[in-house]
Amino acid sequence: METEKVILGVDPGTNVMGYGVIEVKGSAIKLLQFGVLHIGKYDKDDHALKLKKIFDRTAQLIEQYMPDYFAIEGQFFGKNIQSMLKLGRAQGVSLAAALQRGIPVVEYAPKKIKQTVTGNGNASKEQVAAMIIRLFNIKETPEFMDATDALAVALCHHYQGKTTFSKSAGGASSWKQFLKDNPERVK
Repeated sequence: METEKVILGVDPGTNVMGYGVIEVKGSAIKLLQFGVLHIGKYDKDDHALKLKKIFDRTAQLIEQYMPDYFAIEGQFFGKNIQSMLKLGRAQGVSLAAALQRGIPVVEYAPKKIKQTVTGNGNASKEQVAAMIIRLFNIKETPEFMDATDALAVALCHHYQGKTTFSKSAGGASSWKQFLKDNPERVK
């Protein structure tokens, strides 16, 4: 059983990307870093530049904190198809940064994150932020709730204890490890 791990959580966005890094040692959960990347300040007409900024910042966080897992909030279905496409691209480049470095990735639905952190899958962003602020004893309310949302994603991954199936840093398939660890689940 893994007793120590670092989890990078990301709340993707095309204007603001939230990120949160937690360290888990046994039952203790420690906040390492959280914040936002203001993507909207870059050229609004150059979506490719925004995507590069997302990729670069995600890669920088990975290099700085060397996470064992990368957790990201999955897409929700909205009415604006253009916004959904842009968000999907933002998710994709963030995932690519993790996958390029061999970090196992997992995606969580917004309702699953809210349910895990607050006990209510329909909780508001404010309720999620309030719970995260309380759990991590954050002194100042963050300007953007994207940062607390990202911490909620990381915390959700910890509480879910999911096995991920991406390639590990050593190149061995996580499927092989899963099958080795769970022979009774193979028929």
